[in-house]
Amino acid sequence: MNIMVLASGGDAPGMNACLRAVVRTALSSKCQVLGSRFGYNGLLRDDILKLTHGSVSNIIQRGGSFLGAGRCKQLLTAEGLSQAADCLNRHGVEALIAIGGDGTFRGLRDLQDVWSGLTVGIPATVDNDATGSDFTIGFDTAVNTALEAIDRIRDTAESAERCFIVEVMGRGSGALAIAAALAGGAEEVCVPETPTNHQALADRIVVGKKAGRMSSIIIRAEGDEGAPTETLAHELQKVSGVEFRTCVLGHIQRGGAPTARDRILASRLGVAAVEAVLSGQGGVIMGEINGQLAQTSLSEVGVAQSAGLQDIRLVNLLSR
Repeated sequence: MNIMVLASGGDAPGMNACLRAVVRTALSSKCQVLGSRFGYNGLLRDDILKLTHGSVSNIIQRGGSFLGAGRCKQLLTAEGLSQAADCLNRHGVEALIAIGGDGTFRGLRDLQDVWSGLTVGIPATVDNDATGSDFTIGFDTAVNTALEAIDRIRDTAESAERCFIVEVMGRGSGALAIAAALAGGAEEVCVPETPTNHQALADRIVVGKKAGRMSSIIIRAEGDEGAPTETLAHELQKVSGVEFRTCVLGHIQRGGAPTARDRILASRLGVAAVEAVLSGQGGVIMGEINGQLAQTSLSEVGVAQSAGLQDIRLVNLLSR
């Protein structure tokens, strides 16, 4: 079988580990493996590499994607889909494995309308907002990266008796913010899934200061209320009289060596994806649900999943 693999969308720690698993599993099954550079863009540019064991040697510990990653607006058009299908046919590809989030999976789903090969998606995004898996590749590493930064900010906040708002990634999902807030002992967390009452939040911070709290940390998802974190800091300062400093963690959450958990998850899903296409299965997302490997149909892409909102209660309980 001729298998192609690509990493699409935003990069996530563990993508290399997943690519390694896909390539080595396929080669051990006597398949030929090709890689598309920079996601679906490689299909439109015919930027295709033949992959060997050497291609994926010594990459399991590296962040990012050695093939590159990226979004491809052209794939949203009929012309772009036709070009991608032509490239796959020209290279004799029988199965396409795509690593990424829901945007990547929508691309696979649309390709099925114009291409007859097998398609399998593997969830990888630091936002943990992709269909088909309780946890996505890269999420655990991003949480730990954010946590290290929060711990450092806590030290300086405590020394200077300051309140900090730390912005983490997540787009429209609060999963990363909630996990970082819970693990980092934050006083508050603001996420897109729930409204933020500025007055109530400020009042709780003031009560804490009057009770002797030396510092406060608020974790905020980047997509909360569609406004900059500086705007929230200004609003809270206006209604409370307390000075708030901000720290936007940004893309450091995407980089760095993946954690053991992400490397293992990536390896499991990469192997399972190849085994799926070798058995003739396609049109699925390979994920992990309740600790077990699970397949979800690509037709379910975009189905909302919980961001762990029940854990907001724990943040509130443990911060009092």
